[in-house]
This record gives sequence, C-alpha cells and structure tokens, in this order.
Amino acid sequence: MKTTAVRLEDELYAQLTIVAQLEGQTVTDIIRLAVIGYIEQRKTSLSSQADAALAEIEREAAIRRQAITALFGNGDSAAPEVPAEADTTSTGRNRRGKDGGASSS
Repeated sequence: MKTTAVRLEDELYAQLTIVAQLEGQTVTDIIRLAVIGYIEQRKTSLSSQADAALAEIEREAAIRRQAITALFGNGDSAAPEVPAEADTTSTGRNRRGKDGGASSS
C-alpha cells in the first residue's frame, strides 16, 4: 500500500471532514472511494490510450529481449561464459592496457 498527500483548500477539507463524520467514515476512506470512482468513470474513455501504452511497453520489452539475446545467446538465466582469451585472473595474462594493447604486467 502506498501513502500519498493531498492538498485541499481549508473550506474543502472542512466539508470533507463533515461528510466523513456524517457518514461514519474516515477522510481517507472518502478519498479512496473518490479515487476509485474517478478511475472507474474513465476506464472506457482511456482504453484506446491504454492499448497504445501497452503496445509501446511490449515493443520496448522486445527490443530489450533482442539485445540480451544478442549479448548472451538464447536468453538462459545462467551467466555467460567468459572466453579464455578474456581471462583476467590475478596472473595478469591477457589483460588489456588503457590503449587496448596488451599490458606489460
């Protein structure tokens, strides 16, 4: 559950607290119900925009999947193997210097 702050003018807040008190509810409950109602009213009118947003998310996910596959192969969760020529163990063999050439260590 998330917590959020809502800024209300003093008069509006006073009205809200009176309505909550008369209905035997908390201000938080009244605000939650208002937000739920707001969302429900807009679901139909926003459905095409939601479809477009979902399509964009899927497109971006596909691009990222392709990038991972290109880097690591079939997408298995196992770590990719490091080729022997890229071994950078403490012996210092096959290390590259800043200029890309072999270092003298």
